[in-house]
Amino acid sequence: MTAGSPAGSDAGLSAAGSDMTGRQWPEVLDELEIQVLEAEHALARSRAEEIAAWGRRATDWIPPSMVSPLPVELRERAARLLQHQLAVAERLVERIIQSQRQRDVAARMSHAPSRPVASLIDRGI
Repeated sequence: MTAGSPAGSDAGLSAAGSDMTGRQWPEVLDELEIQVLEAEHALARSRAEEIAAWGRRATDWIPPSMVSPLPVELRERAARLLQHQLAVAERLVERIIQSQRQRDVAARMSHAPSRPVASLIDRGI
């Protein structure tokens, strides 16, 4: 996932411009977990514009430049978070593809020629 929230703008998902220098790993992981939950909630609400915003991110998340590597005691948490991120990202991709297919079908249907209408002719014999 990327930093930011999908509400508002499609570029709001990028952490490329945010300054994470000097932040501690627990704080960074907390922020990432919140973002994954936001994406999951967007999926649950089934709001197409929110889901599409997550898929339109301009740049990927850039890890913070920290002096220390990820501490050993946080590695399991980070691994679980990564798995959660990947699962939510896969669901987002599936929903975006499903939405695109539905829009394509709807567009074809709106441009299709109208169907003939049955008419009854009453002829007296």
